[in-house]
Amino acid sequence: MAWIIVIVIIALIVVWLISSYNSFVTWRNKVEEAFATMDVYLKKRYDMIPNLVETVKGYAKHESETLEAVISARNQAVNAASIDEKIAAEKGFAGVLGRLFALTESYPDLKANQNFIELQTQIKQMEDEIASSRKYYNGVVKTFNTKLEMFPGNLIAGMFGFHKEPMFEVSNETERENVKVQF
Repeated sequence: MAWIIVIVIIALIVVWLISSYNSFVTWRNKVEEAFATMDVYLKKRYDMIPNLVETVKGYAKHESETLEAVISARNQAVNAASIDEKIAAEKGFAGVLGRLFALTESYPDLKANQNFIELQTQIKQMEDEIASSRKYYNGVVKTFNTKLEMFPGNLIAGMFGFHKEPMFEVSNETERENVKVQF
């Protein structure tokens, strides 16, 4: 009779281990899916930037340093491989994109250009979609990381090599301030 109890306890532990492992895999895949969704929106925005730069370039020929910085930051963001690299590149890109929009304040004709207005509207919509996908990503990461850090999940996570995922946060205090863009 003691053997049956031992076998049942071992079977319950094995079922619990399998269930816990599968739960971590499920949440890790949700994290990857959430980031991939956000990455699609980021890529769409990055694809719009060359058109925006070309439109601005016609009006702001002597502002080449800012335009080159925007393209360089865009290329770094597009070529980033890991989630950490993409998050870091996105932070740099957001900063130079703000400089580009600030530059347009000096060119009233540009602010009235229909192509520029349309691109500005598309980028604004894309920013809203990116913000929503960041929120979803951070929510999934929070759930995953909480599960990973709580007992007994931390034991399973450690045994199978699951690790904490990064949140997509604003680290620069000036980036937390509202950007004022006027046309």
